[in-house]
Amino acid sequence: MKNYRITVNGVAYEVSVEELDQGAAVQTPAAAPVAAPAPAKKAPAKAAGAEGSIKVKAPMPGKILEIKVKVGDVVKKGDPLVVLEAMKMENEIYAGENGTVTSVNITVGDMVEGGAVLVTMD
Repeated sequence: MKNYRITVNGVAYEVSVEELDQGAAVQTPAAAPVAAPAPAKKAPAKAAGAEGSIKVKAPMPGKILEIKVKVGDVVKKGDPLVVLEAMKMENEIYAGENGTVTSVNITVGDMVEGGAVLVTMD
């Protein structure tokens, strides 16, 4: 029996592995977490209505500090939509074109990955 510590997505697990002879039955031991796993990410708050065809995505991972629009707002190209903190800098995310906000898929305080859809517009 060999013991290993394996880290998956930042969570360490201790596992025991038994070497088996040819033809022996395989038994999978349950992995026990060593560190408490990160809290589950909550589903993004979905605004009422359907998603729009124009998707405004996060250019980098970060934390949502401020949401400057709400569903139904009419925005013009260059209007600020969201303030995203990344690498200790506040970055305003702007509308890439004119449209009407159809959904806001984040809430203040959310941690988002690069490429995550923040706002949709039509």
